[in-house]
Amino acid sequence: MSEETKLSHIDASNRASMVDVSGKSTTIRIATAEAQVRVNEAVAAQFDGTELVSKKGPVFQTAILAGVMGAKQTSSLIPLCHPLPLDSVKIDITFADRTATVRCTAKTTGKTGVEMEALTGASVAALTLYDMCKAVDPGITISQVRLLEKSGGKSDYQA
Repeated sequence: MSEETKLSHIDASNRASMVDVSGKSTTIRIATAEAQVRVNEAVAAQFDGTELVSKKGPVFQTAILAGVMGAKQTSSLIPLCHPLPLDSVKIDITFADRTATVRCTAKTTGKTGVEMEALTGASVAALTLYDMCKAVDPGITISQVRLLEKSGGKSDYQA
């Protein structure tokens, strides 16, 4: 099996292992991830054109804060992720056709990528949208959590 087809977090003895990044170059690394949150008409009716407002407060603004906090906690949640000094985390939420699209872009200057931070940020923001709207729509769906692009490491990616 070639190095490119082996799982990065499995060592020669088939045990889970944190990747050794000590030999990698420090570069600017950026990743963007997205999640889709679909709501019913009753929730969608509360969208005022810029924000979704619930009894708990401004939904999008709360989700943005939660997503940033989630991205910052990635290494505490995902066992083999390196703790990273994040230079920036930006969350953007758009809403159309009963679907909120959450995009999270994470940036660091370091030796390992920020894909997991971007994915975690988008996921936590989506979960916060669910939490804030579940009283009106317990059937909310979160889907298509995915990496859109990454750059700055050994290989770039674009969906």
